[in-house]
Formats: sequence, structure tokens, C-alpha cells
Amino acid sequence: MNKTELIEAIAAEADLPKATASKSLDALINTVTQALKEGDQVTLVGFGTFLNRKREARQGRNPRTGETIQIAAANVPSFKAGKALKDAVN
Repeated sequence: MNKTELIEAIAAEADLPKATASKSLDALINTVTQALKEGDQVTLVGFGTFLNRKREARQGRNPRTGETIQIAAANVPSFKAGKALKDAVN
């Protein structure tokens, strides 16, 4: 499912115009992104939690030259599914 299909599904499920569903989805994405930028986590009970995970600096290898390179530490966005979502999928 891509973003357009998701917007259509939200509009049908909530009986909303597609424009309103699109604005709602964009607002959700922007809010979650902003919270993660600020170091917060977003928990939707039963659905899951969006959070930042720290990836430590490490050494890697350039596959083309075989040269060892240093890969910087980074914050990586992550999603941990909630119990209700796991149960619904299984």
C-alpha cells in the first residue's frame, strides 16, 4: 500500500473527503517526525511506538576498494509494534 492508497482507505473508513484524509495523514507524519527530532517517542497504545535508537560509530569497508572506512554514529528512527497490532497480524 502506498501513500495514495492509504489516503483513500482512511477517507473510506472515516467517511471523509480525500483532501481531509490527506491533511490528517500529513499532520500525523509531521508530528511524529518533529517528536523524533526532539528526542521524544510517540506511543499509540495497541498500535506501537515510534522511537529513536542510537547506532554507535563503527568501522565499515568500501566494497569497491576494500578500504576500511569509519561510519559515524547516528540516530535511527524505529518502530516497535504493540501487542494488539501483533495479534491482529498473526
